[in-house]
Amino acid sequence: MISVVGVSFKKNGKIYNFSPNNFDLKIGDNVIVETERGLQFGTIACEVKEISEESLVIVLNPILRIVTKDDVKKHNKNEEDSKKALKKCRDLVEKYNLNMYIIDASFTHDRNQLFFRFMADNRVDFRSLAKDLANIYKTRIELRQIGVRDRAKEVGGYGQCGCPLCCSKFMNDFDSISINMAKTQNIALNPSKINGICGRLLCCLKYENECYRECGKDLPQVNKKIKTEQGEGKVISVDVLKRTYKVNIPDVGIVEFTKELDESN
Repeated sequence: MISVVGVSFKKNGKIYNFSPNNFDLKIGDNVIVETERGLQFGTIACEVKEISEESLVIVLNPILRIVTKDDVKKHNKNEEDSKKALKKCRDLVEKYNLNMYIIDASFTHDRNQLFFRFMADNRVDFRSLAKDLANIYKTRIELRQIGVRDRAKEVGGYGQCGCPLCCSKFMNDFDSISINMAKTQNIALNPSKINGICGRLLCCLKYENECYRECGKDLPQVNKKIKTEQGEGKVISVDVLKRTYKVNIPDVGIVEFTKELDESN
C-alpha cells in the first residue's frame, strides 16, 4: 500500500494524486507540486488515503511544500496576469477571425508555461495565434480544446432532477455513456429526458446503470407473453427499482406482480 493525497488546480476541477511526502495535510490546504507542465499552485481536495501500488498507472510526484507567503503573493500576481492574458488572447482570436471561444488562461506557478483552454465546434488552426502569444509573453504557450461537459462542470447549475449538477458536485472524471443505458433504465428516448444542460447524455445514466441492471435481473420484458398463476398474458409495464411488472391477462385484466431479488447470484 502507498499513501496518496488528492490535489485540484481549479474549483470543481479534476483531482490528481500526489505523494503527501510526510506533510500534515488537510482538505483546503494550498500546496506547491511539480507536474509535467512545471510547478503548480494547488489545493488539497481529498485527504491522505492508502491505495495499492498496482492501481497506480503513473509515478506519483511528491508535494513539494505547503505554500509560503511568497508563494501566495506570486500566485496572486499570476492570477492577475492570467486575466490580462485572457483578454489579449480573445482580442487576437477576433483579429484572426477564429471560430473558437477562449474560456480561461493560467500561468504555471513558475511561469514556464501559459495555458489556455477553449471551446470550438471544429478543429481550429491556431498556429498564428500561438506564435503571437509566445512573442508577447516569452514563455511556452499551450492551447487545449475542452468539451461541453468540462465547461458545465465548472459553471455548475441544476439538472432536470432539481439537484446540483453531478459533474460539478462530485464527479471528477467523465466515463463514456451510451443510449443503451437509457433503454436499460426504461427512460423515454426523448432528448429533453436523457440529455443534461450540456446537451450530452446525462452522467447519471452511467453510474446508476449497474443498479438498474442488478434490480432488473430476471424481470420479464415489456410485450413478452408469460405464464402466471392467474393465466397467460402480455407484460405491459415493468418497474425495475420496485421489481414489479404488470401483466394483461385475458378474462382477468391487468395484474401486478412482484419478483423478489435473488441475492445468492
